[in-house]
Amino acid sequence: MNDAPTIFFDLDGTLIDSRKDIANSVNLTRADYGLPPLSLDSITGMVGNGVRQLLLRAMPEHESEIEALLENNRRHYTAHPVVHTTMYPGVPEALKALKEMGCRMAVTSNKTSSLIPRILEGLGILHYFDVTVGGGDVPVLKPDPGLLYLAAERMGVQVRPTDWVVGDHYTDLEVGRHAGVQVCHCAYGFGNPREERFDLRVKDLRDFADALRKRV
Repeated sequence: MNDAPTIFFDLDGTLIDSRKDIANSVNLTRADYGLPPLSLDSITGMVGNGVRQLLLRAMPEHESEIEALLENNRRHYTAHPVVHTTMYPGVPEALKALKEMGCRMAVTSNKTSSLIPRILEGLGILHYFDVTVGGGDVPVLKPDPGLLYLAAERMGVQVRPTDWVVGDHYTDLEVGRHAGVQVCHCAYGFGNPREERFDLRVKDLRDFADALRKRV
């Protein structure tokens, strides 16, 4: 449909459960600095504002070495980005349904930009997305809406109030608020919505596709 909305998806906690691979890369970095591993739950609670903030939270005693930490972690994560990572139930079915509705779709993630298509391709869903953008593509990460605007620019579309941001974390929901679009909170993810507003909350991405089908 020509009037179908553009949908801007978060990645981690929305399309994919990447907690184990993220935690593994953090713990490998900690090990390189002589630090013991952290639990999966501890590292999961540190995710949401980009890898720089993740490492600052996970290794505050090495804050002054953050650039070296970033390079170390990038090496570990790049070597093993899709070992334990899986799609959430219903994701491929939902993406297929949305594509059939004529929706343009983008991934806008704070994850390092070059890794996003590699992960999506490894899971077999890259072809659903018109563009992917991430860390390194804009000077300021989410909750700033710069990634959304860049994705729209690369798709050649205008951002409209009928478009959607879909994500699990308050940073995603805040992007939607700043951009003036509708917001779907993915309650199955590992993010924290805090007090951010949303127009729809789902426990399975297929529910979002079903809701959208009734609106377009």
